[in-house]
Amino acid sequence: MATFATISVDEKSSNLVNNGFDIMKDIEMSLSSYNKNARAYLLNKNLHVENDGYFFEALSLCKKYYAATDGYFDITVGSITKDLYRFGESQRVPTSLELQDAKVAFNALRFNEKEAFIDDGIKVDLGGMGKGFAVDKVAEYFRSKDTIEAVISLSGDIRCLSTCKIDIQNPFLEDEKMLSFESTKSDLGISTSGNYNRYVLSTKNNHLIDPKAKKPQTCFISITLIGELSNSDLDAYATAASVMPIKTAYEFLDVLGVGYIIMQSDEEIVISKNITKYAKNLLFGDTLKKQPRDIEQ
Repeated sequence: MATFATISVDEKSSNLVNNGFDIMKDIEMSLSSYNKNARAYLLNKNLHVENDGYFFEALSLCKKYYAATDGYFDITVGSITKDLYRFGESQRVPTSLELQDAKVAFNALRFNEKEAFIDDGIKVDLGGMGKGFAVDKVAEYFRSKDTIEAVISLSGDIRCLSTCKIDIQNPFLEDEKMLSFESTKSDLGISTSGNYNRYVLSTKNNHLIDPKAKKPQTCFISITLIGELSNSDLDAYATAASVMPIKTAYEFLDVLGVGYIIMQSDEEIVISKNITKYAKNLLFGDTLKKQPRDIEQ
């Protein structure tokens, strides 16, 4: 999935780790828009594909996320991420006219359990939930094997079956922590979405595309969500919140009830009032502002 993946388990489950990585590979072969044999790639290429179980489930979740976020989570931004910016391939900066003319329309995607179709000019990009989806499936596997302690990590998407310590990267210094914390309960998910990992030339041309404005988001540098929701949910909602207007994003996240740690574009750090439900012993990096503030009402 074009990122680092790690699985840490208790000693009695160590013989199962390779099976966890195999699950990730199977999901990549379904959801990837880069692998030429994957379902998503074939759908983009041929406008039609026969579904496998993972792809149908992922598309069904994406339909739920589209509705739950009022259209801010829309996998048909692939027409922008894949065709225009070409993230991860022959990257470029599109013109404002190209962005304006891009086709972004979730209703141009139709699917059932057996097959999926898209209209000409539409492309799907499941990168906004795919890593969280993979983490969920690996976590399900370890739960089925009665594994008590496991940490499954795909880049910014993490599941801790027991309690664990988490470090969040400083967006400006790769080898420094923005903050660290300990989870307060077992089986929590963590998902971070940021504009600093994938961009062309500058973070103004980042991969987090607002499907309504048809351009990269500029309000947030980093959004970390913590909660008991599935990692697929957390991944998708972090992606969606990242492209919302600031007030809309905070209202959306507060209704969800998840904990959040957010760095805005002005470098202010905002932490949800319910954070102690999910995290304790928060320690900020030395180069960052240490005192969070409440979002202005």
